[in-house]
Amino acid sequence: MTKILAKELKGTGITVNCVAPGPIATELFYGGRTEEQVKKIINESPLERLGETKDVAPLVGFLASDAGEWVNGQIIRINGGYV
Repeated sequence: MTKILAKELKGTGITVNCVAPGPIATELFYGGRTEEQVKKIINESPLERLGETKDVAPLVGFLASDAGEWVNGQIIRINGGYV
């Protein structure tokens, strides 16, 4: 959908990108997960922690700024190496 929309907006100066975060320590992430499940996810992460909103915000800010104007039609995974 990201690539299609980027092509559809050709000539408008509008870029379309998708930020795909991994496990981020938010209320939504914790909802419905046990402490054991959260620990398992942390242990599976190469950086041995959950992401935080402060890890994602700079990327979103970059994409929304003039500096990100050449990035278009991309899915950018920001997950600390979690797969």
